[in-house]
Amino acid sequence: MKFPLPKIPLATWVTAIVNWIVKEIGPFLSAISDFIRVIVNHVISFLDWVPPYVLILVFAILAYRAGKWKLALGTVLGLLLIWDLNLWKDMIITLVLVLISSLVSVLIGLPLGIWSARRERVYRVVSPILDLMQTMPSFVYLIPVIMLFNIGLVPAIIATVIFAMPPTIRLTRLGILHVPGELVEASRAFGTNDSQLLWKVQVPLATPNIKAGINQTIMLALSMVVIASMIGAGGLGSDVMSALQTINVGQGFEAGICIVILAIVMDRISQKFGGKRTTASE
Repeated sequence: MKFPLPKIPLATWVTAIVNWIVKEIGPFLSAISDFIRVIVNHVISFLDWVPPYVLILVFAILAYRAGKWKLALGTVLGLLLIWDLNLWKDMIITLVLVLISSLVSVLIGLPLGIWSARRERVYRVVSPILDLMQTMPSFVYLIPVIMLFNIGLVPAIIATVIFAMPPTIRLTRLGILHVPGELVEASRAFGTNDSQLLWKVQVPLATPNIKAGINQTIMLALSMVVIASMIGAGGLGSDVMSALQTINVGQGFEAGICIVILAIVMDRISQKFGGKRTTASE
């Protein structure tokens, strides 16, 4: 049975908007894409040039500082396994995509989180957008970015930034709002202005929440980067896709275990530095 009213041409409208963007600012988007691609390729080339044992040592030091010798030992063993499976370069590509996407997400998300915490009207606008970003199926993000940036590393990063940014915004706002009102009033009583109140009182006290948001952003970025292999992102996700297409269980398991190792290492290190976890549901 058909709906009694005419169908809203939502798909047509969205397609028309994307086509208009491509037509009007296509050269500008192309320039941005080239700029991002150059940076990403240079970082990948540099890390690929660095001997694997040096990077393993760096990760081991970070892991030791975050969680002492058990985490450091687990990190070394996990990364040595990735190296032994000849998936080191794919791991490097995945790692670079995650780090760059997370960095961009944090650079955009932190100011938005602070702004939305200090201006309720801003949050009223941002909140439904964040809900859309967090509930939209991750595969849907791949469609418009392909139209805007073609295929490859750049659209993968753009899609990952959109997908992974909400926790940083929400938890930054949550942390600032949870600063005790007594401390805020006491700071104002001592003559602090808005800028001093923000950077000397609210942001330092909100740091655990902010770090937890960054941790969640990193994990979401990793999951999205793997999915973005469908549009030519490369990395460990491409090995999973190749195994899926050829029904190669062994190859799929090797790539999957490498993704798990990378996820655990990044999660444990960022979690320990970030302190106690906080949910992003508020």
